[in-house]
Amino acid sequence: MIAKFTKALFILRSQGLPALVRKVRGRLLEYAGRRRVYLAVSLEDVEEADWAERRRVPRPLKRRGTPNVIGWVVPPVGPGSGGHLNIFRFVRYLEEHGYTCRVYVYDPHKTQLPPQTAQVLHDHYAPMRATVLHDFSTVGECDALFATSWTTAYPVRNAKIEGGKFYFVQDFEPSFYPVGSESVLAENTYRFGLYGITAGGWLSKKLEHDYGMQCDHFEFGSDFGRYYYVNSGHRSKVFFYARPVTTRRGFELGVLALDRFHRAKPEYEINMAGWPVKGWQLPFPFVDHGSLPLDKLNDLYNSCAAALMLSLTNFSLLPLELLAAGCIPVINDGPNNRLVSDNPHLVFTRPTPRALSEALCQVVDQPNLPDVALRASQSVEPLSWDAAGAQLERIMLRVLGAEPPD
Repeated sequence: MIAKFTKALFILRSQGLPALVRKVRGRLLEYAGRRRVYLAVSLEDVEEADWAERRRVPRPLKRRGTPNVIGWVVPPVGPGSGGHLNIFRFVRYLEEHGYTCRVYVYDPHKTQLPPQTAQVLHDHYAPMRATVLHDFSTVGECDALFATSWTTAYPVRNAKIEGGKFYFVQDFEPSFYPVGSESVLAENTYRFGLYGITAGGWLSKKLEHDYGMQCDHFEFGSDFGRYYYVNSGHRSKVFFYARPVTTRRGFELGVLALDRFHRAKPEYEINMAGWPVKGWQLPFPFVDHGSLPLDKLNDLYNSCAAALMLSLTNFSLLPLELLAAGCIPVINDGPNNRLVSDNPHLVFTRPTPRALSEALCQVVDQPNLPDVALRASQSVEPLSWDAAGAQLERIMLRVLGAEPPD
């Protein structure tokens, strides 16, 4: 019984409530003698979207004039989702620049009722003017339609519309799963003929090289309205973005590195946020902040001299936010990170416990660390999400054959 509860908790934490509901439903049907196959995408959409028919998939349409109605197809919305946060950031940008946006929630297993979606959006995300819909009856009116995850790429590929079809790609999602059906189905979406607009250059290069996908990318912004430098004094803490439920965040590798760091620098308090970890038995003392509200993060970042920020797929949103607060991130080296940001205040090193620990020590040992922290914050001040929104708009208009904005 304990093992089953632990497994259920792991699914809830790593894949969210909809995945747990599907798993429980499948088990109940299995016990009832009616076992069924469940995926985060409907089986009908998977069967219709055969990428072998790529040449028959409508390419983004060359249009005259500026598009008006932009559709965004998103998975069910949960609190604290960085992916949804970024999607809605671009929705708001387009709304502010004269477009009508519609958000379509793709939820084939009806795990979230419309009032629940509305409540989550109200409680956890900045307001949008966009209509939020759980059906696709008006999707044909969209001049452009964006998929925002591998699951939503299926209904976008299958949608019968005359407008252009785009794929807003924030990460390499096949790596979210062990090799199996879900990883293959996620990988197949890069062959659907959707025009990719990716977060950073690493993804666009990878998708073009590995799948022949037409892509362009936007540069990451820095949210200076939320993250900014306020502590010019001594910083006696370090930060770790700890998400043991998200394997691409390298929790175990980070723990090994922090154990070595603590033995070398026991005077530094280790702070963790991202997911509750107070139940973990770790070999060093730490402060667990759990899933900290966004408006609390800037104070935490400003109290920390350095941060351990592991990202094993695409570059994370956090490093530039940390820099804005004067906290120096130590990041695992690799093209997935370097091709997205070459900021000189990011510390790249080998993904080994010793190398990561030594890099943290070198950061906190700098005698002029307050000056370094200030320069780090100033280095990302020119970056903005409005500039990223403008890049996405220009790409969209170019693909649709409309004149780019002045």
